[in-house]
Amino acid sequence: MRTELSVPDTVHAVAGASSSTVPGTGAPATTVMISLEKLGKRFGTGAPVLANVNVTIRQGEFVALLGASGCGKSTLLNLIAGLEPPSSGALEVPADGAAFMFQDAALFPWLTAKGNVELALKLRGVDRSERSSRADDLLELVHLSGAAGKRPHELSGGMRQRVALARSLAQERDVLLMDEPFAALDAITRDLLHDELERVWRRTGRTIVFVTHNVREAIRLGQRVLLMSSRPGRVLNEWQVSPEQKSPARAAALAAEITAELREEIRRHVH
Repeated sequence: MRTELSVPDTVHAVAGASSSTVPGTGAPATTVMISLEKLGKRFGTGAPVLANVNVTIRQGEFVALLGASGCGKSTLLNLIAGLEPPSSGALEVPADGAAFMFQDAALFPWLTAKGNVELALKLRGVDRSERSSRADDLLELVHLSGAAGKRPHELSGGMRQRVALARSLAQERDVLLMDEPFAALDAITRDLLHDELERVWRRTGRTIVFVTHNVREAIRLGQRVLLMSSRPGRVLNEWQVSPEQKSPARAAALAAEITAELREEIRRHVH
């Protein structure tokens, strides 16, 4: 189902077809998971935050959304998640919505790591008899089996984000939205979590939209990098990132190209 929006309204649907492969299977991706056409958003009578956003994301893709602070990246994620209604345009997303992972792990401090994951399963309606084993499986997936009984204050920042990732996966949504989840971590921990996230993505075949302001992070993780303009935000340019382009030399060259365009866009906005 697909609807043109001229008043605040949000439509959840899956439609379309495309060619790509689902991670971990090699099978062609035949479903368009997210489709945005001429999408716009303004709050009240203020200037538009987003205008004429056109994006198509296929099943199993890892898309990095890049742009300067304040360009509307997080707002766009909120529209996809259904947390905010668009003001105009057409929006198609899975009928069951999307899982969301934020910069702050936002774990419940009185619950253990396993308890935080089990809570997400409980809210999904998973039977009590299944929750414990499912939570164990998810913690093992993010390499945290040994920390199941620890509370958030006993975990490092990187471990807390792994718990948050396991909790997001517990929602069993095909789409995972990630809003700068590693921005507050040190460089070494962030690099480790990049490896972990890529491994989990390939294991689960999730469709991931990853917001960042870090060009190298976008190239390291994304199959596609979408560069957003300054407000009103729209997709300014797009780069396909092949496995070969993730090698240090080629990634550095691509990062320089994207950074130059990002800086030029910031300069245009400032002046």
